[in-house]
Formats: sequence, C-alpha cells, structure tokens
Amino acid sequence: MSLMDAVKKLRFKTSAGMVDCKDALKESGGDIDKAVEILRKKGIAKAAKKATRIAGQGVIESYIHMGNRIGVLVEVNCETDFVARNNDFRKLTKEIAMQVAAANPLYVSKDEIPEDAIEKEKEIFRSQVKDKPAEVTEKIVNGKLEKYFSEACLIEQPFIKDPNVKIKDLITQTIATIGENIQIKRFARYEVGEEF
Repeated sequence: MSLMDAVKKLRFKTSAGMVDCKDALKESGGDIDKAVEILRKKGIAKAAKKATRIAGQGVIESYIHMGNRIGVLVEVNCETDFVARNNDFRKLTKEIAMQVAAANPLYVSKDEIPEDAIEKEKEIFRSQVKDKPAEVTEKIVNGKLEKYFSEACLIEQPFIKDPNVKIKDLITQTIATIGENIQIKRFARYEVGEEF
C-alpha cells in the first residue's frame, strides 16, 4: 500500500488531518493500527490542553424517541459558533441526546452529585457487605461506587452504540477532530407518565 493510500485510510478511520496522519504513519513504521493508537493518544493530550478553554457557544439538541414517549433536550457547548454548525459536532450532540434517552442518567458528571447523595450510596453499599473485613469492605464499596457513577453520570456511561467507549471518550475524540473544547452543560429527559 502506498503512503498516500495509507494516509487516506488512516484519515477515514480517525478524521485526523493529513499531516498528523502522515506523521503517525512514519512513527508507527507504516502500521495503520499503531498509527490509530498514536493519533488517539495525541488527541487525548490535545483535548486535555483544550479543556481549560471557555466553551461559550454551542447548541441545544432535541431527540424524540420512536413512539413519542421519551423526549430529550441537551445543551452541548463549544468555543465558536462556526464549530456549533460543524457536522462532527452536530453528530456528537445527536449521539449524546440519544444516550440520555436510552440510558437515563441522573447527572452530567461526578462533580454534580451532592456529597450527601454519595454518602447515602456508600452507606447502602456498606450495609450490603457488612460481614466482610473492613479493608475488603472499602474495596467493594469503592468498586460499587464506580459502577454507580458509570450508571448515574452521563459522561461516565458506556456509549449505547459501542459499550467499549465511554461518553467522555466520545467527547475527547471529537475535541481531537475539531480542535475545540466541548462540554455537556445540562440535559432534561421527559417520559410519558413519569412522576415528578
């Protein structure tokens, strides 16, 4: 396979720029799978740098599930209105809205969970394993707490279309592709017959 064909294939797989793809292929010795990994690592590093930048633009995306029984509104922010109109950004917002409809998270992230709610969960988990030694109990409680976060927090949830990817990873991949900070600000989920 020629270098240009490899670059095209890598760009198709990752949506990275030509120069980045070419550099990753050189670094990986022409191995496309290794090049994908290199680009993902660089993307995560780039995303971490961008995370401190202000995301003051964005969109409110809506999603109505088949049968019109579940509806979602989600606000996803980016840095510029130009990116807010970008296809990759809009695709991400639709995926996030569908995630909220399907997985019914309670919070956007761990930071939103009130401390007393976390303590209440820990109490419940401790009562479930009260017969175990103290050091074992704490390990089990911490494990159960992480599982709780992966169910209750949107960005910690496994992506409904690919359970190997968390929502925060999906966001990081999109940040690496479009080059701007992206944040989920808030969401609302409505279900017919739901009690408030």
